Amino acid sequence: MAQLVAIYRSPSYSPMQHRVNDTAILDATVSELVRSGWGAVKISEREVEQGQLPVAALYLNMCQGSLAAEQLMPLESDGAVVVNRPSSALNCHRYRLVRRLGESTLSFPRTLILPSSAPLSLEQLEAFCPDQHKVWIKRGDVHAERAEDVVATSRERIADALRAFTARGIPWVALQEHVPGPIVKFYGVTDGRFFRWYGSDAGFAGERPKIDENRLKALAFEAAAILGLEVFGGDVAFPEPDRPVLIDINDWPSFAPFREEAARAIADYITHRFAHRKHA
Repeated sequence: MAQLVAIYRSPSYSPMQHRVNDTAILDATVSELVRSGWGAVKISEREVEQGQLPVAALYLNMCQGSLAAEQLMPLESDGAVVVNRPSSALNCHRYRLVRRLGESTLSFPRTLILPSSAPLSLEQLEAFCPDQHKVWIKRGDVHAERAEDVVATSRERIADALRAFTARGIPWVALQEHVPGPIVKFYGVTDGRFFRWYGSDAGFAGERPKIDENRLKALAFEAAAILGLEVFGGDVAFPEPDRPVLIDINDWPSFAPFREEAARAIADYITHRFAHRKHA
C-alpha cells in the first residue's frame, strides 16, 4: 500500500473559522485517496518545522510558514510529489507575490512593499494613489492571521495604520491601491478539472455578478501558473465586467462552499499527477 503524508496548516495561519474549514478540506481529500487504496499519516506544520517528516510516496502540503517550507524543499528538489510544492506556497507570501506578479503582464493592483515603520511623505502618497482616498494595507509576509492584517484606510490615516502594524511586530507591509467593482472569490485545480466562483458580497448561494467568466478563469489560471500553484483560490475585482483584476491568490484554500466536490477533484488530480510523476 502506497503511503501519503498529509500536513495540516498551523492554526496561526488559519484564523477563526478558517481553521475548521482548512482541516476539513484536507480531511476530505485524504478520505478520497484512502478510499482509492492509499495509506495515510497526518501530521502538523509544527512537526514539519521540528524535522519530524515521515517517508512517503506523496505529500499533501498545506504549510504556509517559511520554516516548514524550508524543511520540505529537499523533497521538491529530489522530485517527490508534493501538492502544493513548498516553493509555490512561499511564492504566495505577499512580498514574493507582489514581485512575481509585478514582473508579469497579469492585471494586478499597484502595490508597494515597505517597512511598516517607514515614514511616507505627502508627495509619495500622492504619487502612489493620486486619485484615491481609499487604500489597502496588508501584512507583507503571510496572508491574514487576523482581521487587522488586512485593512482599508483613507490616505490621510495611512500613517496611523502603519503604526498599528509596527506595534504588533509586523515589519513589512503591502500598500495596495483600491480597485473598484464587485469582488469575486474563485477556487481551482491547475489542470482545469475544477473551477468554481461566486460573488463575495452575496455569498456562494446568492446572485452572481454579471462578469466575463472566461476572462476570470484565464486570469486565475495564469496567476496560479506564474506562482506554481496546483490547488489554489483567490479574489478578483471587476472594475468593468470584462476586465478582471487579481486582488489576491492563496495556496490550498478551504473550498468550503464546494468541499466534497473539490476534494474529489483534488484527489483525482493528485492520483493523475502521481501516476505521471516522472513527467511532472
